[in-house]
Amino acid sequence: MKTLKFNNGMEMPILGFGVYQISDYKECKKSVLTALNNGYRLIDTAQGYQNEKAVGAAMQESGIERDKLFVTTKLWISHMGYEKTKNAIEGSLEKLQLDYLDLYLIHQPYGDVHGSWRAMEEYYQAGKIKAIGVSNFHPDRVMDIIVNNKVKPAVNQIETHVFNQRQEDHEFLEENGIVHESWAPYAEGKNDFFTNEVLAGIGKKYNKSVAQVALRWMIQRNIVVIPKSVHENRIKENIDVFDFELSQEDMNAIKKLDTNESLFFSHRDPEVIKWFSTRVK
Repeated sequence: MKTLKFNNGMEMPILGFGVYQISDYKECKKSVLTALNNGYRLIDTAQGYQNEKAVGAAMQESGIERDKLFVTTKLWISHMGYEKTKNAIEGSLEKLQLDYLDLYLIHQPYGDVHGSWRAMEEYYQAGKIKAIGVSNFHPDRVMDIIVNNKVKPAVNQIETHVFNQRQEDHEFLEENGIVHESWAPYAEGKNDFFTNEVLAGIGKKYNKSVAQVALRWMIQRNIVVIPKSVHENRIKENIDVFDFELSQEDMNAIKKLDTNESLFFSHRDPEVIKWFSTRVK
């Protein structure tokens, strides 16, 4: 498995398994076990997903040694602030049945992010979190964290897919030594993603699916991907992307699909911020 190196020297698998919207305990546990049994070692969950217990149970049942796993979870808005963040970290560790986290992210750029970051820095310095980062932060908010704190974010996890390629964000993150991680790598099926003619045509050349082409495109851009599925055949398919390489012609064709707009919402929209504030987890 290819890895990307953080600014603190730690390495992260470039492909992992996401569990967003797998809220049922049994289904989540089964899916994570299936992923682990098929070679995944990066598992991405979040406090807001409300499935950390299922993820923890699956990892325990797998029997895989802790140092072979890379576990990410995230801090939800209703737990922002110095003291609340410390309590949230302890809660996540307990639910996941872990002594430490590999990566801990601020899930949304709202609330007392600096108070939360100070708490995260303390856990980082104590070795209870191996790396800290952010999610859904635009470059200006990332820079605000960088210049006003001691520890630079290791990762920014943002909406990234063929229809919203985030090229400017990617360049900014690379310039500042921060790993770019994608959420919604399949655009959650929007814009007829799974029948896209460009992706399907490229896939035929390599005997690969539209999904595999999209993942490979991001991997070749050095973007971490965390596809999610509850179906064993798709879980297996999603990790089977290291035996081919897209040509520059393919990469250029995919680049033309970019609309440079979110397919979901703007994190800078006041109404979106108000809506997020009502989602207590």
